[in-house]
Amino acid sequence: MKTRVTEMLGIRYPIFQGGMAWVAEHNLAAAVSEAGGLGLLGGASAPGEVVRDEIRKTRMLTDKPFGVNIMLMSPYADDVAKVVVEEGIKVVTTGAGNPGKYMEMWKNAGIKVIPVVASVALARLMERGGADAVVAEGTESGGHIGEATTMTLVPQVADAVSIPVIAAGGIADGRGIAASFMLGAEAVQIGTRFVVAKESIVHENYKQRIIKAKDIDSAVTGRSHGHPVRCLRNQMTREYNRLEAEGKSFEELEYLTLGTLRKAVVDGDVVHGTVMAGQIAGMIRKEQTCREMIEEMMAQAEKLLAGKETVR
Repeated sequence: MKTRVTEMLGIRYPIFQGGMAWVAEHNLAAAVSEAGGLGLLGGASAPGEVVRDEIRKTRMLTDKPFGVNIMLMSPYADDVAKVVVEEGIKVVTTGAGNPGKYMEMWKNAGIKVIPVVASVALARLMERGGADAVVAEGTESGGHIGEATTMTLVPQVADAVSIPVIAAGGIADGRGIAASFMLGAEAVQIGTRFVVAKESIVHENYKQRIIKAKDIDSAVTGRSHGHPVRCLRNQMTREYNRLEAEGKSFEELEYLTLGTLRKAVVDGDVVHGTVMAGQIAGMIRKEQTCREMIEEMMAQAEKLLAGKETVR
């Protein structure tokens, strides 16, 4: 399935793996790239030298294209922005801010810049600033979210910009990929399903929490302070929402979540940790290799788009 995105990045399938903090490290990114998608390293709040090390470890596992996701609110964003140039990275996705101040440096280095956006206005701003594509991420996704759903956001962004659009949020199988293409996307970004990949270093407790999740298990914290985060319900989310309802300050609530994503991903504490996952978690039922996931999803999507298969 060729699109402007696959042609631009030199990948076989129009599938990005989300740059998830603590999850998107070299083993997962390399496995996705080896399977024909675009693996992404999650820069999160890591120092530049840590990201550099991850890039080099990824290169030891694959010679296929991969990229780096840079969280622009990170205190190390300036350093990571330089590291991707120094290491010859060819594609960068960005979140939590405007990458404008790095754009000239990245473009001069031949880097394809693909910001994550949650609105039409931001998509247009990114296009004017020189972005090569945008990831239109709906509120169904895990982690930090916007307000618009993928179903409404993707077609509006696709209509508003001339650069390619990658759909994200609520996509876990071929049906989601086919639907995204019908809405105007030319690729998709998938996070939650890749969390349970066999190559993922995420603690088994975290994987099983996703695999056993029901459709009603998704929770959002932080709406009242303008910093909504989607994860799976547990004792931490109940405590957070109770304190939020009592009017506690953003600073007090942030202290409650300090280090809790690591606690869940690394230590396997899915009771007190933050189990970030999208609403799609209820559809995920098993661990597979990244290759098995991608080939299964693409086979289904291609049949649907060719009109050779029904939705079930």
